[in-house]
This record gives sequence, C-alpha cells and structure tokens, in this order.
Amino acid sequence: MSQFRIQNLNLYYGSFQALKGVNLDIPERRATAFIGPSGCGKSTLLKTLNRMTDLVEDCRVEGKVLFDGKNILSRLTDVNTLRRRVGMVFQKPNPFPMSIYENIAFGPRTHGVRKKEELDELVERSLTEAALWGEVKDRLRKSALGLSGGQQQRLCIARALAVQPEVLLMDEPTSALDPISTARIEELVLGLKREYTVVMVTHHMQQAKRVSDRTVFFLLGEVVEAGDTERLFSSPQDARTGDYINGRFG
Repeated sequence: MSQFRIQNLNLYYGSFQALKGVNLDIPERRATAFIGPSGCGKSTLLKTLNRMTDLVEDCRVEGKVLFDGKNILSRLTDVNTLRRRVGMVFQKPNPFPMSIYENIAFGPRTHGVRKKEELDELVERSLTEAALWGEVKDRLRKSALGLSGGQQQRLCIARALAVQPEVLLMDEPTSALDPISTARIEELVLGLKREYTVVMVTHHMQQAKRVSDRTVFFLLGEVVEAGDTERLFSSPQDARTGDYINGRFG
C-alpha cells in the first residue's frame, strides 16, 4: 500500500526548476532510499513530503502529493498536523540546548501532553525506539549538547518519534557520523521500518543497499528509475542508473 502518491510534481526556486514531472509511489512501512548526484532533487523532494519547502523563499510547487489519499499541497492542509505525522531528521544533528528529557518532551508538550506520567512514558519509549535509552537513562536531566555526535543524531530521531508520527524522513542522517555511529543508525532504520514509513536520502549506495526495500534514482530533477532495491542494483532498467551505481559519474 502506498503512503505517498506523487503525481506530476514540478518544483521551482524562482526560475530554476528543481523537480521535473515527478511521479512516484512510496510504500507504507518500508524503507525507501533516494540516491543520485548532488543537486539532483533528492532532498528537495524529501522536504516537499512535509512541506518544509514552504520555508524557502520564492519556491513554487505544481502537481499533487497525496498522503493517505489527501493532497498535502492544498491550501486547506494543516501544516502543523502534517509535520507531526511526517517527522524529519536532518543531516546535521540539531539537539535543542536543553536537557535530554526536555528535548524529547518538547514536541508532545506542544501537542497538549501535560501529565508527567505520560511524558515520562513517551520519553522512555522514544529513547528506547531510538536505541538510546540504555546510554542516557541515568542522565536525562543533563544537557543534550554533551552527547556524542552519533548519540545526538539518535536523540533527534527519538525527538521526532516522540510525537508519534507515521512517517520518518531522514536527510543524509549519517553523513556527519563515524562508521560505528553510522552502523547504529542503519541498524535502527532496519528496526523502525517495521512500525514507520522511512524515506532516506543517502549519497552512499552501499547504505541504500543495506537498509532500503525500495530505491529511487534521481538525475537533474527527474526520477530516472524506481524499484525494488535488490533488483535496481543488480539489473537496472535504465543505462543512466547503471552508469551511476557503477561509478561512471556522480
């Protein structure tokens, strides 16, 4: 079943067209990887899925992005509700300058959760889902800025999970991390996709092969090819896909 159905999507930054006629389905409770050279539209499409592109001046979008059958590009869309349902983790860890506990509790509080017992439960569950609880449970009241880079990124994942989203968008979540932290995030993604729809932008093709069920190859703002990850890497249907994954360009 498709969680997102993208139909004839065109996106412009001023006069520059960043996405060109994108048609794509993103399946529910699977991990989908976006690959392609820098500047090809991967992150732009990712940010369109929860309307982060609204924050970019002079950005214009045409077409439809259906989320559970409703067009999120409609003026009637409640963007705050959308971003609660479709969370995002960025390339660089960005914990708030407050305690570990307050980082996780911040989102639920803004959505009306006030009882300490509920917040405590949400904090523990979110940190557990992000494979961080065991490392931080004895220092929840200490600053999140004291965590390592890999821990900060897992904290940001926990923070996104705390508002109980249905989708988790990840924009190159391991690009700033060491190999050990990268492996932990990848292992985390493999677990999360059992409960959430995960969409990840990555520059590392081996990472896409390790964690995703479906891979989408972008080039110059267009979707060149999309399909089952194993099939796409072993027998690409488009020569440009084969050239890219075999290192002939990019």
